[in-house]
Amino acid sequence: MNITSTLIIAVVLALVVMGLLLALVFIRQKRAEQLHDQFGTEYEHTVQALGGEKKAQTELEARQKHVKTLDLHPLSVSERERYQGDWAAVQTKFVDEPGQAIIEADRLIMEVMQLRAYPVSDFEQRAADLSVNYSALVSNYRAARAIALKNEQQQADTEELRQAMIYYRSLFEELIETEAVVV
Repeated sequence: MNITSTLIIAVVLALVVMGLLLALVFIRQKRAEQLHDQFGTEYEHTVQALGGEKKAQTELEARQKHVKTLDLHPLSVSERERYQGDWAAVQTKFVDEPGQAIIEADRLIMEVMQLRAYPVSDFEQRAADLSVNYSALVSNYRAARAIALKNEQQQADTEELRQAMIYYRSLFEELIETEAVVV
């Protein structure tokens, strides 16, 4: 083999390696875009919480895989009607007892999640699981939960409780839909 052939082979190998590296960069960027599109503000929250995009992407992909293993299902029509009635009672209670209404709203969210087959023992796991299908609502759910905890210490004012009720209601309405869950 002469020097020219060796040089050509080296150049071709270098081009192949560069092409592979560019493809890898493109794939990573596409992956980040897809996760950002799916998770929205939850993507940013996870990046900040975990301290980096790569860790956040790994976490978000793990959430997707975890939720796929769950046997999530929508409520039946009768379950939906029952919980709508329960929710109406909670909203009515808000007028006279806003603190107690928030406690009951939080409880109803967990009941519906459990009925739909979400694990409910840990709040952060609930939020992570919800982020897969309800990414636009999970930051509000976290905010509502923070207000509910403040309420337990009797430190939440009426405006905060009102905002928590709005946050809970938007998530509740999504959770009781009878449509099939898309993962």
